[in-house]
Amino acid sequence: MLELLGRSSSINVRKVLWVCAELNIACQHVEWGSGDFQLSDPAFLALNPNGLVPVIRDEGAVLWESNTICRYLAARAAREDLLPANPLGRAKVEQWMDWQATELNTAWRYAFMALVRKSPAHTDQTSIDSSVRSWNRHMAILDQTLAATGAYVTGPAFSLADVVIGLSVNRWFASPIDRPELPSVAAYFERLSQRAGFRAHGCNGLP
Repeated sequence: MLELLGRSSSINVRKVLWVCAELNIACQHVEWGSGDFQLSDPAFLALNPNGLVPVIRDEGAVLWESNTICRYLAARAAREDLLPANPLGRAKVEQWMDWQATELNTAWRYAFMALVRKSPAHTDQTSIDSSVRSWNRHMAILDQTLAATGAYVTGPAFSLADVVIGLSVNRWFASPIDRPELPSVAAYFERLSQRAGFRAHGCNGLP
């Protein structure tokens, strides 16, 4: 059975849990990163030297990096609706997955750590304000895209891009920041909320 290591509060672990739900994959989830299961344990660092979650073990193989794991699971299940086989279709999905992991995450990180995680290392108000502005600017890019597609990030069909973007949208709505009105993003959130996997692992009360 597929084994997933990582705390369920992690946005990146929840990506994998949502993908498993979409694929109807049985997954043994070990809450690593809290309690007795520390990320600094040599046993964990032997799996991922970066000391980050999630990590999966699948028939002896070990993978880390959440977006890579999501792509692997979709390809393993031959779910071309989630990750197209044709090069351009796949590239469009991966483009938005990469954007989420680099551009969008970078934008919200300081504000989220300050306002939600209450990190003592993130207390500079100028940096918080700058992060919120950048976060909202990137969400406006998403809003324009969704207005053009009328449904999901890459077009009319749900894909892996919507898993990683959807969790980020949930975080944006759940964080205590001033947000502009983005009607296409709001409609997208409601659309995703019809999916059982998103209700369980996305809009489940965690930011």
